[in-house]
Amino acid sequence: MSGFSTDWLALREPADIAARASDVTAFAVDALHAGAPCRIVDLGCGTGSNVRYLAPRLPQAQSWRLVDHAAALLDEARRRLPFDVETHLADLREPDAALLAGCHLVTASALLDLVSDTWLTRFVELCREARAVVLVALNYDGRMQCTPEDPDDGFVRDAVNQHQRTDKGFGPALGPDAGPRVAARLREAGYEVCSSQSDWVLGAGQDELQYQLIAGWAAAATELYPAAAGRIAAWLNRRQAYIEAGISCLVVGHDDVAGRLR
Repeated sequence: MSGFSTDWLALREPADIAARASDVTAFAVDALHAGAPCRIVDLGCGTGSNVRYLAPRLPQAQSWRLVDHAAALLDEARRRLPFDVETHLADLREPDAALLAGCHLVTASALLDLVSDTWLTRFVELCREARAVVLVALNYDGRMQCTPEDPDDGFVRDAVNQHQRTDKGFGPALGPDAGPRVAARLREAGYEVCSSQSDWVLGAGQDELQYQLIAGWAAAATELYPAAAGRIAAWLNRRQAYIEAGISCLVVGHDDVAGRLR
């Protein structure tokens, strides 16, 4: 599984928090036993952004088990969180029943669009066995809207969405299909489901995140279509110019999905 730098995770965290679907979060929180201590597992925790978002919204006593494949990210999470957490360095390529045992809430942010349908099926099985509430946030859904519009926006978007379905370390990735597939698998397992859009809306004052994002899109598109490298580079230059002029806005579609057993 490809890694994510602490700089990138820090850059995106404000956009992640602003995008989160409050109704989906409330649906998950309301399914927990009020006042009872809550054990939470955060898969692919990174530097703890999901914890920082959720912890103030959980009214009861909490114990967190943070799981990631990168020791540096776990170290940074421990450093940045204001309370003690349990951390596990683990290979996320296979859902681990032991890590989910005894938990009340299983959560992940910006992870499920990277996994395969086989991984997802096993993940939902384990959550059901634990009778855990599930909250998976910021699943990329394939929508990319760029303002001002450029004639090659659609070409780059289609290339990125194709790239999103390639193997990210878990097998063929769900990519833009992640949110609906998660919701379907949860329903099949007997869960009641709530989902809502949780889009990034990036405008003035978020230049660096926009620069990083379009550069990543261009790199993904070029990887799939090297013969179009010149066309993609020209698109990137035009989009960079819009950012420099202070007139760029990027909307990146995501969804949040929660499930609770009936």
